[in-house]
Amino acid sequence: MAALTTGLVAAPAAADVSPVPAQDVPAQSYVALGDSYASGPLIPVQTGQPAGCLRSTNNYPAIVGRTLGVPGFQDVSCSGATTENLAGPQAVSGGENPPQLDALSEDTELVTLTIGGNDIGFSSIISECAVRSPQQPAGAACRDFFTAGGNDQLAERIDATAPKVAAALEQIGERAPDARVLVVGYPALLPDEGPGCFPLVPFSPGDVAYFRETEKRLNAMLADEADSAGADFVDTYTPSIGHDMCQLPGVKWIEGLVPTAPAAPVHPNALGTAGMAAAVVEAVSEESVPVLAP
Repeated sequence: MAALTTGLVAAPAAADVSPVPAQDVPAQSYVALGDSYASGPLIPVQTGQPAGCLRSTNNYPAIVGRTLGVPGFQDVSCSGATTENLAGPQAVSGGENPPQLDALSEDTELVTLTIGGNDIGFSSIISECAVRSPQQPAGAACRDFFTAGGNDQLAERIDATAPKVAAALEQIGERAPDARVLVVGYPALLPDEGPGCFPLVPFSPGDVAYFRETEKRLNAMLADEADSAGADFVDTYTPSIGHDMCQLPGVKWIEGLVPTAPAAPVHPNALGTAGMAAAVVEAVSEESVPVLAP
């Protein structure tokens, strides 16, 4: 997903993720693929390689790599990435991010992938609804906009993204046939129940329910595609319940439209990346993690 505008203040301390003992290191080489929910836009410290990818040294892949003690770690995630940018280059400010799949090889043993949000138009959805929803605080102007004519445009976009994710997983399997592959889902952006927190987050109760349903649909699609490909799906939504953008600083993992910590709007902050990393480490540490068929 792509970063929006933000203001910066001091970051909260990240949650602890206990290191894995050296003798239990599950992989010697780890490649992280994906969009801004992997890259960690505006979370210190930004690598600047290239600057437009907004890749942090404290995003969830970096924390996973440190926690697992993986000696060979490559993070090629990039803000704004779509499934197209996995096999093709991505033009960003400060340079170009090469095709992410080029980082894979037959020696790669662990792969994480967070993708799909930009394929359905995450940033444009947020921008559109931040304008429409406040105009009808007792209605669901954003839901009405995306479902006008009887078709749910966002549901259709998710369905259209499924074969793209499937194709990406197939290519990962071809390039890294012995790798453990984990598709990492998206954390809870809004409360898992109830009306939200209008006007702090300017989405009406009806639109909050629609967003919640849409995000769960996206995660379900990713889980289905992972299962079909023989990969693991890492659920970051469940552990993030109660840490959505409506919560107080120090509790929330997701920043609102006006961030209170160094992070992009409507993206994980340092607490969020640590929480996502903990879910990935737990999945990797399980005795049996599926390997993609070549």
